[in-house]
Formats: sequence, C-alpha cells, structure tokens
Amino acid sequence: MSICPRSLSTTSARMAFTRWCRFNLVGVIGMAFQLALVAMLGRLLPARPMLVTATALELTLLHNFLWHQRYTWRERGGEQRVSEAIARLRRFHLSNGTMSFAGNLVLVRLLMTHSRMPLTLATGVAIVFCSLVNFLLGERWVFAATSPSNSSPVIEVSASSPSPARGCG
Repeated sequence: MSICPRSLSTTSARMAFTRWCRFNLVGVIGMAFQLALVAMLGRLLPARPMLVTATALELTLLHNFLWHQRYTWRERGGEQRVSEAIARLRRFHLSNGTMSFAGNLVLVRLLMTHSRMPLTLATGVAIVFCSLVNFLLGERWVFAATSPSNSSPVIEVSASSPSPARGCG
C-alpha cells in the first residue's frame, strides 16, 4: 500500500513520464541533428574526428537546450527573463554539456580505437549512453522548479516528501 495520496503519486508520475517522453523526442531529433553534422563535417575534416565530434556536439547542445526550454520543461519557466534563461543555459552546459562532451569524446575514442567502430556508429552509441544521466540532471537541477524570489533551482528534500523509493510513483 502506498503512503502517498493516489492523486499525488499518479499526477507526479504522469508529469514525469510526459517530460521523459518529451525529453526523448528532443533527444531523437538532436541525435539525428548531431549524426548529420558528424557525417557532413566528417567528410570535410576526415583526419580530425575529435574536432568533428566536439563541434557537432556543441551545436547539438544549443539545439537541445532551446527545445528543452520551450518544450520538455516548458511548465518550469519557458517564458522567463533573459537573465534566468542564461543562468539555465549555464547549468545546462555545466551538467548536460560536461556529461555529453566527456561521455562522447571518451566513448567515441574508445569505440573507434578498441572496437574499430566507425565514427558515426560510435557517436550514436555514446549519445544513447549519456541520455539517462542527462535527463536526471535536467529534471533535478537544470530545469528544476525555482522559487518565486530567485532563479536558483529549489530541490526540496524532507522526510514527508513523496518518493518513488517509498512507494509513490
């Protein structure tokens, strides 16, 4: 038996699932965008796979941030002030950007070197690997609910907070 009111756990779960679906839709579009960039830039700079990967990734990060801001987490301040959007973009680059750059560059290098995987396929594998961590970073920090008095994310943790680990989910 759940310790949470049925409506709270159902509503919270539904909202989280909706954001997860939106996140994945943006991710699929972003992945296609990134892979197209890698394929195009890879032809132009065949001897520079890490430069190609980093350039495509940065352009994809900006693309995905705009979509997440206006679509995935739109109920959390899509119509905010420019200063708040810049602060959110900073958090996005610190979290999702760092995870994506490190994950992509390390995994692409390893997969190409040790598995002889082609650049585009190695990039696809790296994108999938990083996606779960990036969703959690977006949900809990980058696009977290903000208090009305400031633009810093508010993450409430208390003994009475609903938690999927305690049966609310």
